[in-house]
Amino acid sequence: MEWEVVIGLENHVQLTTDSKIFSGSPTAFGAAPNTQASPVDLALPGVLPVMNKQAVDRAIRFGLAVGAKIAPQSIFARKNYFYPDLPKGYQISQMDDPVVQGGSLTFGYEKDGKFVTKTVNLTRAHLEEDAGKSLHEDYHGMSGIDLNRAGTPLLEIVSEPEIRSAQEAVAYAKALHGLVMWLGVCDGNMQEGSFRCDVNVSVRPKGQTEFGTRCEIKNLNSFRFIEEAVNVEVRRQIELIEDGGKVQQATRLYDPDKKETRSMRSKEDAQDYRYFPDPDLPPLAISEEWIAQVKASMPELPAVMRERFVNEYKLPEYDSLVLTSSKAMATYFEAVVAKAGQENAKAAANWLMGDVSSTLNRNDVDIADAPVTPAQLAGMLKRIADGTISNKAAKEVFQGLWEANSEDEGLVDAIIKDKDLGQVSDSGALAAIVDEVLANNAKSVEQYRAGKEAAINALIGQAMKASKGKANPAQLTELLKAKLAG
Repeated sequence: MEWEVVIGLENHVQLTTDSKIFSGSPTAFGAAPNTQASPVDLALPGVLPVMNKQAVDRAIRFGLAVGAKIAPQSIFARKNYFYPDLPKGYQISQMDDPVVQGGSLTFGYEKDGKFVTKTVNLTRAHLEEDAGKSLHEDYHGMSGIDLNRAGTPLLEIVSEPEIRSAQEAVAYAKALHGLVMWLGVCDGNMQEGSFRCDVNVSVRPKGQTEFGTRCEIKNLNSFRFIEEAVNVEVRRQIELIEDGGKVQQATRLYDPDKKETRSMRSKEDAQDYRYFPDPDLPPLAISEEWIAQVKASMPELPAVMRERFVNEYKLPEYDSLVLTSSKAMATYFEAVVAKAGQENAKAAANWLMGDVSSTLNRNDVDIADAPVTPAQLAGMLKRIADGTISNKAAKEVFQGLWEANSEDEGLVDAIIKDKDLGQVSDSGALAAIVDEVLANNAKSVEQYRAGKEAAINALIGQAMKASKGKANPAQLTELLKAKLAG
């Protein structure tokens, strides 16, 4: 039987506010346990929550970016459940009338060797508070509770179940991760829990319209784990059904060491949480003026910038998508082009997607912290364009720039000179090399003149060897063809 995978994602995005969503406690990561928990966060008697305007601003900003409806009035509710790290015994969240309703996210990825785009619709994005954290290590067999995180503002972004593979799930999560960082609503630090993902997975026979029973995999904090967990869970569900069993709706955890998902608890439905409007919080009213203020402060959005890169720099759609995957990458690219000229835009894109990205990944460095400045990369591209160095020599220049870790723009020419990387472009010197190669390779010359055009490649190779790889390939080829035609 052929199976279809159905996936929906719930992403918990920690908002970049200075204080918590309903109190003035700080949200800085890494403080000593329980030093950033106020009476409001601890739910002590007599305290009342007060809405953080910064959190609402960031929710509106996200909603506008995905083309969603911003609810003119939304309600906060109490979501009741009992965990040791949930001080109140309930979480303040939104059930009916969330602040962000609908919207969509378009992203691209490679599938079967081709670049494809997909649009996934969003159900909602709602504001809520985070819980605390249970600590299970270094407590001599006991567990500790750190309530610093309790009350941290979250925007939970829920997609429609329109994703059909682990690869698509990762591409969607990466696009969403890049967008919330681009907008400045989240720092995107997955190791610190700023961007967490719950994945709902089900399978159904291909062609069936009814959904299968879903299982939710909680708290995935890396793109690799998202892909692994989905593939493992899909395989588990298919094998279970094909063996005559039934999938039970449940919340599961992914164990990356054992490469398996395991049951955490039976999956609750909305009625299990006994939602009801929070009596301590009035409805959240968002005026058109407030929305307009937020809209006026927003940066150029990735989708708009992608279209501009295609039109202004004549880049392929794939290049523009990669370059706008993060604001830092897009900013770096435009800084390079500003120095190198628009005629070098495609070369800049190629270098950023190729050698620059691979070197950044290999050294675990973000492009914002790259030791090669945009001005230096632009200077190197100019030297390739004017024939001073070859693409092969440029790789050595780039490595020299990386290792030097200097902002000196003159370093490009200094490295070319110090390492003697300049191409031989002198026509007299090249003519002498060509004459020698033609004299020593009579057979290839005869084959070319007899109509075998590929024979010139052997002659070019010999000439490059004779010049120790420093001959200007374009000039050399042109000179060879002229001599062979004579």
